[in-house]
Amino acid sequence: MINTIPIHYFLLLSAMLFTIGMLGVIFRRNALIVFMSIELMLNAVNLTLVTFSRFRGDSSGHVIAFLVMAVAAAEAAVGLAIIINIFRHKKVVNIDTMDRMKY
Repeated sequence: MINTIPIHYFLLLSAMLFTIGMLGVIFRRNALIVFMSIELMLNAVNLTLVTFSRFRGDSSGHVIAFLVMAVAAAEAAVGLAIIINIFRHKKVVNIDTMDRMKY
């Protein structure tokens, strides 16, 4: 019952999510969309970790995925604070216009 869905389905979904996130980081210029794409890539990695952990039979991948989620939450909080601060000063969140940190 535990292995009713083949492992390659999960890995294919993870690869597709990671690819979508990578394309979002490469081609989009809006800082918020780039952040969402990075979060999507981190979730794809978490899915891979949990998949291998589940099919291997231990819980080490679940623990690492939980730590990745904690780091992603901290990264999102700091990153959004930086983006909000830049938006307050420049009134735009385009990555191409963010060429220096000091105003």
